[in-house]
Amino acid sequence: MTTQSVRAPSAGKIARSAIVVIGILGFGKLFSLSEKWIGLDRFGVGVDWDTFAAANQLPEQLYNLIGGGALAFAFIPIFSGVLARGDRDQAWKLASNVLNTIFLAAFLLSAVTFLFAPQIISTLIAPGFARPFLPLRVLQQPFSGDLFVYLARPDLVMQTAALMRILLLSLMIFSISGLCSGILHTHQHFVAPALAPIMYDVGNLLGVAFLARFFGIYGAAIGAVIGAALHLGIQLIALIRLRAQWLPYLNWRDAELRQVIRLMIPRAISLGLANLDLLIAYNIASTLGSGSVAAFNRGWTLMQLPQTLIGTAMGIVIFPTLAVLSANGDLSGKRSAMSGALRFVLIASIPAALMMVVAGRPLVAILEGGAFDPASADRVFAVLQMFALGILTWNLLEIVARSFYADKDMITPLVSAVIETIIFICLALLLTQVLQTAGLALANSLAVGTQVVFLAVILRRRWQGIDEGALLRSVVKACIGAAVMVAAMLAVAPLAERLALPLDRRLLLLLQAGVQLSVGGVVYIGVMVLLRTEEVLQLPRLILARRQMRAAGD
Repeated sequence: MTTQSVRAPSAGKIARSAIVVIGILGFGKLFSLSEKWIGLDRFGVGVDWDTFAAANQLPEQLYNLIGGGALAFAFIPIFSGVLARGDRDQAWKLASNVLNTIFLAAFLLSAVTFLFAPQIISTLIAPGFARPFLPLRVLQQPFSGDLFVYLARPDLVMQTAALMRILLLSLMIFSISGLCSGILHTHQHFVAPALAPIMYDVGNLLGVAFLARFFGIYGAAIGAVIGAALHLGIQLIALIRLRAQWLPYLNWRDAELRQVIRLMIPRAISLGLANLDLLIAYNIASTLGSGSVAAFNRGWTLMQLPQTLIGTAMGIVIFPTLAVLSANGDLSGKRSAMSGALRFVLIASIPAALMMVVAGRPLVAILEGGAFDPASADRVFAVLQMFALGILTWNLLEIVARSFYADKDMITPLVSAVIETIIFICLALLLTQVLQTAGLALANSLAVGTQVVFLAVILRRRWQGIDEGALLRSVVKACIGAAVMVAAMLAVAPLAERLALPLDRRLLLLLQAGVQLSVGGVVYIGVMVLLRTEEVLQLPRLILARRQMRAAGD
């Protein structure tokens, strides 16, 4: 029997890994922006993108339930424990058993969804699509030709169902790819999983830029399936280099598989409740008029730019470490690692949220053009403003929730998810009366914030503290730095708007937003250095240490 053990990495290695992941994810988000730019230029926030956004919801949520977060959070602690025992052969046997089981489940769910797609769309996801409506601009200009287009358009429910059936192929591919990410993360390999979303965006770009010319909105769906295949392919290359083993093995009586499933079920329910927020949001948005679903979808997607770079990146890196520390019974180590991750998230999220509010409108305006006009940009920015708070709350949840999953506790986060969903439904119904689609974004941000507080209070008792003093100091310093940053960004805004260079309007808006963000970022870092914020002062040393390690390797 061969052996392979996994040890908890040092704080420096965790930080360096986080920097690498953030860098790759940052490039990926910039690349993704080009895909969204072309998609908005072609489809805007009209009916076609409404149907695509709605069609993608169920396949995406099913992946999150069986092949994404639920599987990773249940699999990594068990897989880490087997590797920690030095039993490599059993580890790959477990991985094969889990992969084969999950793929079979994805196939069966896809088959059922394929058959009942129209009923699912009309009753659960977008009931508003079953009640056709004519935009006011069409009624005001009945002889413009738009009226004929709307009358000739296929039924929205059936168009959405057809798109969903195509996207179900990506669900089956992602069910394999998600487990590949978990295996690589356990071995502290973060590059290929971080590059995988970029490959997915390559497929999406192919869909909206090329295939959509021939197949319309269906080209975007085909591109998503191609992207899913590329997402899996780059990770398979990394697994081959890792000498991973796959076995045609399926044993539902295996004790470790059952342990993974036992942990996965409550996590899947938690994710289902959390993702129910989005389904409810799309359900309500579908009744608010044409473009509301797409506006919410675009605002949510843009909010995820900083959320992914901060919370997701740190969560990806810290979770395998917390799992190993939990397996070793190292309470002090867990508390230190979790507190360090939270401080990083706080210091990065607070200024990011305020940057989104101050410079968000120019950033959204960059996407203007074609079918995405200034009125559409205003609707998306209204949603984005309300999601600014969500940058902080979602990022904190990434770390706090993973602390429970590392301890193999899936029940407490499940209870918090129930509370969060109830709060979201109440707030969504209330706030949409005043803020329309933007009210859905604010309701989501506030509900997740309540969930974070609930989990943090329990974790503080269970872990005998969470380094509250250090966390409070980080919050105070971040707020001071962010206040000065906002003042600098507002001061430079008039100067940025006066830039009159012979550039395309989008490039000029990008330059204006870049000036504001650059000034704000420099000012914020400068203030944090003056306040002697340790997390900021460590960055140059971490980068230098990485370069020295590479030089030594050469």
